[in-house]
Amino acid sequence: MSEDVRLVAWVRGHVQGVGFRWFTRAKALEIGGLSGFALNLADGRVQVVAEGPRDGCQGLLEWLLGADTPGRVDGVTEIWDTPRGGYDGFGVR
Repeated sequence: MSEDVRLVAWVRGHVQGVGFRWFTRAKALEIGGLSGFALNLADGRVQVVAEGPRDGCQGLLEWLLGADTPGRVDGVTEIWDTPRGGYDGFGVR
């Protein structure tokens, strides 16, 4: 079994106005076992917070870095941490 972790990722590129947050939520739900959210930031980035098994969070990060995301991802900055909890499923903010 995989340990639970917290992934915070900031996604740069053309990622607002293209359904990016909704597709991120759908991918997190498809992976399963993840809670957190996707949020548009004022500077044009999308922040993704995911908590759950390390392999699930890693899978979400690989998807964020891949070619199947909507829009155009120019880069992703990530931080790994211990889970804080408090999320009810995976949402869009």
